[in-house]
Amino acid sequence: MNLNRFSGWTAAAALIAVLLSGPAGPAQAAPALDNATCLTCHDGSKGALEIAGADGEPRELHTVGADAFGKSVHARMDCVACHGDIKDNAETGNAHQKDPAQKPARADCISCHQDLWENAKKENRTREKARLGVVVENIDAYKKSFHARTNQDDPTRPNASCEDCHSSHSFNVPAKDSPQYAEWRLGIPETCGKSCHEESLETFAESVHGRLVLEKRDVKGAVCSDCHTSHAIGNTSAAPFKLAITAECGNCHEENFKSYKATYHGQINTLGYAYTAKCYDCHGSHGILEIKDPLSKVHPDQRMKTCKECHSGKKDLPEAPPGYASFQPHGHPGDFDRYPEIWIANQMMIQLLVGTFAFFWLHTALWFYREYKDRQQRKTRPHVKTDALAELPASLHRKHYRRFSLTWRIAHITFALSLMVLTLTGIPLFYPEAPWAAPLMKALGGPQIAGLIHRVNAVIFAGVFFWHLGYVALRVARNWKTFKLFGPDSLIPNLQDGKDLVAMVKWFFGKGPRPVFDRWTYWEKFDYWAPFWGVTIIGVSGLMMWLPGLTASYLPGWVFNVAAIFHSEEAFLAVVFLFTVHFFNNHFRPDKFPVEIVMFTGTMSLEDFARDHTVQYRRLVASGELEKYLVEAPSQPMTKASRVFGFILIAVGLSLLALVAIGFFGIGVR
Repeated sequence: MNLNRFSGWTAAAALIAVLLSGPAGPAQAAPALDNATCLTCHDGSKGALEIAGADGEPRELHTVGADAFGKSVHARMDCVACHGDIKDNAETGNAHQKDPAQKPARADCISCHQDLWENAKKENRTREKARLGVVVENIDAYKKSFHARTNQDDPTRPNASCEDCHSSHSFNVPAKDSPQYAEWRLGIPETCGKSCHEESLETFAESVHGRLVLEKRDVKGAVCSDCHTSHAIGNTSAAPFKLAITAECGNCHEENFKSYKATYHGQINTLGYAYTAKCYDCHGSHGILEIKDPLSKVHPDQRMKTCKECHSGKKDLPEAPPGYASFQPHGHPGDFDRYPEIWIANQMMIQLLVGTFAFFWLHTALWFYREYKDRQQRKTRPHVKTDALAELPASLHRKHYRRFSLTWRIAHITFALSLMVLTLTGIPLFYPEAPWAAPLMKALGGPQIAGLIHRVNAVIFAGVFFWHLGYVALRVARNWKTFKLFGPDSLIPNLQDGKDLVAMVKWFFGKGPRPVFDRWTYWEKFDYWAPFWGVTIIGVSGLMMWLPGLTASYLPGWVFNVAAIFHSEEAFLAVVFLFTVHFFNNHFRPDKFPVEIVMFTGTMSLEDFARDHTVQYRRLVASGELEKYLVEAPSQPMTKASRVFGFILIAVGLSLLALVAIGFFGIGVR
């Protein structure tokens, strides 16, 4: 056959074959696994589907409802976007994998959402996809939560996964304040209870919270996530959870939370320590009942039993005596009908504080004003050298008058130092929400160490006070024949003090000359007698709280509420008065500024003595007794050390005053 003819016939045959087979095109791809294909098996129409579980036992797969999935946040996604290991395999006829024995991998919600968020950040679409950022924050919280830990019964899975709570095929959190959101919220207890926490759900259902949610369908009722949070589920025995759940109670029960924070239990809690009683210790957790319910933990018939759960006589807490039952953990001074004792105690302290500060701050302001005006007019207090000192031999002019003995000076310094330590260790409890309170308490070693330091210094403070009483009594007894109760050497206020006060006020307003004083001025006498009231109030109330078992064995529990008011408010009065009025009278007034060191050296120059205590000076000169009180001037090192020490004490006092001011005015409190 002719080769050319054969080639032509072959080409023609090939052309006919091509024409008969239709137009040429790409190879046909395997049919895609779209959602409709998946739902032909997983919509429940073919019955339940099972796979082998981790223990080899069959496990039923979730049924995916087409309607529910269509309304979910994932409705626009393909099934295989999450179930990425599922591939169509025509060879085996298995739609999931080549090896039918291989178990399907779980959908990874965490990685998926994190990848989406990372892509959003790369594309600068974080604002548009802000919700993704919230999801990632929730993921971070979940990873640290109790739910994310490995399940003890099944190490292949966590305690709870996203799917356990959210049901990803139908998950959709409705918009807040919508009827759908309210219904979704009311379903949270059943989601938690029916999946894992059945016993807790049963207890919750009988509680005031459970009845409000499950029976009355009140959306304001507390649900699981209100107390335990949604994603940062913590170990309930851990301190962070105890602190957090107490704050969660306060989100609803604001007034009770406020009154709780005013108690010792609440103050320690606010400072970040979890060992004192929390809301759930007294009221219960899942099974909270109304107070009037006989089974409630805070019912009058049950209170002692509840108190003894902590105050059991074990460890450091003595067994609760009967008085504990009438303690008012939510008592506050704003309700006379319910808490008359607390109201009265608070009113007494308010009147005392207002009266004291109003008088002495006005006194200080007027004094400063008159000094300022006199200096403006170039009026200064006359030096006494050319006057009274001229009566003395020149050899005595450089001598010093011994005003305070070594014993008095040691007592004063001990009193001052112990008071400052008491202030330092006490104010974190008084202002636990202040920004400095928690760091200060931590620096002190925690409440237990701070409490120990506080009580030791309270004993020192009281010891100095009682020693002084004995010292004065002994001195009076030795000199009882010559001692005059209202004489010039007595610290007991007399008629002359009233006259001096009136004369001082006249000078304040430019209506008379500046008065002269005897051994003790009226403000010095007030400084002396104020601790008698203060130490008694602070000491007795502090001792009652230090020994609660003994106190409550004989007195009702509300005395602790009253004692706390007296103790804190009197301490506030003492601290603010000492570091404002007392500091001004002795250090900050213009003729003494910046520091007066007579209490550290014990002596003062004759010139200062004649100027500040003119009446006493003249009396001693007239009687010829002055010389027996004269001593050599303190050495330069002693003078310098006294000034440095004085400056340190003043700086510490003003620093403590600043902390009190920050706490009192709520500066920096969120």
